[in-house]
This record gives sequence, C-alpha cells and structure tokens, in this order.
Amino acid sequence: MDLSGKHAVITGGANGIGRGLAQRFHRAGANVVVADLDSDGARRVAAELNHQRPDSACGVRADIGSEQGNVDLIRAAEATFGTVDLFFANAGVGIGTDLETTEDAWNLAFDINVHAHRWAAKHLLPTWLSRGEGYFCSTASAAGLLSQIGSAPYSMTKHAAVAFAEWLSLTYGSRGIRVSCLCPQGVNTNMLNQGDAPGAGPASSVVRSAGAVLEPAEVADITLAVIEAETFLIAPHPEVLTYWGRKVADYDRWLAGMRKLQARILGE
Repeated sequence: MDLSGKHAVITGGANGIGRGLAQRFHRAGANVVVADLDSDGARRVAAELNHQRPDSACGVRADIGSEQGNVDLIRAAEATFGTVDLFFANAGVGIGTDLETTEDAWNLAFDINVHAHRWAAKHLLPTWLSRGEGYFCSTASAAGLLSQIGSAPYSMTKHAAVAFAEWLSLTYGSRGIRVSCLCPQGVNTNMLNQGDAPGAGPASSVVRSAGAVLEPAEVADITLAVIEAETFLIAPHPEVLTYWGRKVADYDRWLAGMRKLQARILGE
C-alpha cells in the first residue's frame, strides 16, 4: 500500500506509538486524523503535522470505549477527508493485575483493547466491501502472542485483539480487506513508564527485562514497512518471534520458563 494521498485514522494518536504512527504516515504522504480522548493532545499533534503540510491533519476527541464513540469518530473522519483508507485501532489501556481486579477495570480493558476494534470494523466494512478495498490495523502486543506476567486483563484482551485481527483477515482478505496487527514488546510510552509507579505490579519490570525498549518512531518505521508490504504481523522486536516459536514448539517448557521469570522478577 502506498499511503501517499490516502486517508488514515489513528486512535490513541496524542502520545506514544499513536503519535509516532501519525507522524510517520504523514511523512509518507497520508492525510491523518489524530484521534484521542485527550483532545488537546490530539490537536497539538495535528497542528504539528499541518505546520509541515497545511490542511493535511485533523485532531479530534474520540471516546472509542463505546460503539457510538467509534461511529462518531468514523463520521467525523469522513466529513474531514472523505472515505477512510486505513484505520489504525491503536488506543489501549494497561490496567488490572489479577482476579481481584474490579469489574469496572475488566470491562474497560475489554472495551478499549478489544471491542473498540470490533466496533470500528463493523462500521468501516460496509463501505470498504462495496468499493473492494480497505486497510484495518490494530495494536495488540507481544502479550497477545505470549502473555503478560502480572496482568490478567492485559493478557486476555491482547490475545483477543490478535484473534480478532486474524479473523478479520481470514474472513475478508479475499474481498480486498487488508489487515495488519502490531505486536510490540517494550516501547518508550506512557503506558510502560507508568508501570514503574508504586503498586503498579511487575508488568513493566518483566517487559524491560525481556528485551530492548524501542522508541515510538522506530516502531512506526517498521509498521509502515509492513503496511507497504501488506503482510499481517508487525513484530518490531525480533526476539518476540523467537519466544513465540519456543512457546509453540513446547508449551509446557515455555510455561515453566515463564514461571521462573515471574519468580525472579517478584523475588520469590
């Protein structure tokens, strides 16, 4: 896919990976809708992009934790730049720890990390199928291929995000719908850094110990290359594929290794 002249929507675009994607896609020639619950942040990113190329970006407030919020975002994007060519469901939350996590937190994790992808696709597909093309991208996580020590909600929702992207690709890939799924490990974002706060649990420490922490711009470069090639899995950390291969080859050995890693991180 050549993004030049295309219309891209990126959720969670005010910071971190989303901001990096917005900047990179814009440099590739796309018109970008930067969507975020942080409306001021989304508009700041859009203003930076418009300074480089006038009238090529728009920042909007988007609450994608409900179906209507996704509908409103898509309609706003269409009103700005026309039919959406690429939708990147990037927004996510890293909340919750174990089975004592509140129901509200569980529900929020599923709404943002999974259902938002489903709701967006539901309302994008009719137009895409009628014209025979469209690109849906989602940010899951290495946790969606492996697991996340210290957070049951994150592990479950990121696995579900990968599963939904797979289903979307296999169901509609022969009808012109392209799908890619981003599964990074450690990235220098607010989500990772907030994990260092007291009481946040071991998730951040596990991620940092597992490999390099990339910058959002690095992830965005790799993501664009995969989109241009129109392949499915975006794995910015090569070691994730190694771990994934070990998991598939010997599930019990992989689980035992993860338990040892957990014990080491927790000092057990």
